[in-house]
Amino acid sequence: DLAPEDFQVYEDGVKQEVTFFNKTNLPIALALLLDTSASMESKLPTAQEAAIGFAKKLRSQDLAEVIDFDSRVVVLQNFSNSLPDLEQAIHKTSAGGSTSLYNAVYIALKDLKKVVAKNTEEIRRQAIVVLSDGEDTSSLLPFEEVLDLAKRSETAIYAIGLRTPDGPGTTTKGFKEAEFVLRQFSQETGGRAFFPNQLADLVNVYGQIADELSSQYTVGYTSRNPKRDGSWRRIVVRVNRPSLTARTKLGYFAPTAH
Repeated sequence: DLAPEDFQVYEDGVKQEVTFFNKTNLPIALALLLDTSASMESKLPTAQEAAIGFAKKLRSQDLAEVIDFDSRVVVLQNFSNSLPDLEQAIHKTSAGGSTSLYNAVYIALKDLKKVVAKNTEEIRRQAIVVLSDGEDTSSLLPFEEVLDLAKRSETAIYAIGLRTPDGPGTTTKGFKEAEFVLRQFSQETGGRAFFPNQLADLVNVYGQIADELSSQYTVGYTSRNPKRDGSWRRIVVRVNRPSLTARTKLGYFAPTAH
């Protein structure tokens, strides 16, 4: 129930005037990424059920694709709003191999860009929801390159890092690295990172992500900075209600002179 005057937007510390405000829920284009590396084998049935529960919350105007990643990245279902097709694709995932997390995020970002470019008459909110239980071990692309692409996109990344209390993976250097990566992806793009300790929490986590995706504001402004120098501009959004925090991407790259 917030109004435009409840938001303050700052770019590089300079207050901006909000000139566009919309609280109708936009249709979503979503990439659902599931880690199917060997370590996921025992967890996969629960993860599949939780992901299907999430797909069931999508509305008829939303589109989703399903990507499974281990040593390879496979798009099991292209963008669709057919629940049976999405369900079938999620059930097709099977565990084995290593983890190509960065490659999977890269492919999802490229796919989202394509589907949004194809339907220019509608504005879609873009999101990636990625579930993983360990560090990237086999991507060809470096983390920095994929993070840069994510920051240049309009995509919010929601990351679920599955800690397994019974395995050695909870405190290993590998999981710490994975946790750092998943936090970076989500913080930089205005998403959220979750680190549930047990499989049973997955349904609740996917539920929280679905709720958040379907209740968002679109706030716009024209930057007071006329420079076209391609530099990173930091955005801070404040809400003047003490109990609320606004989550948004941390900034954008200025246009460059052509």
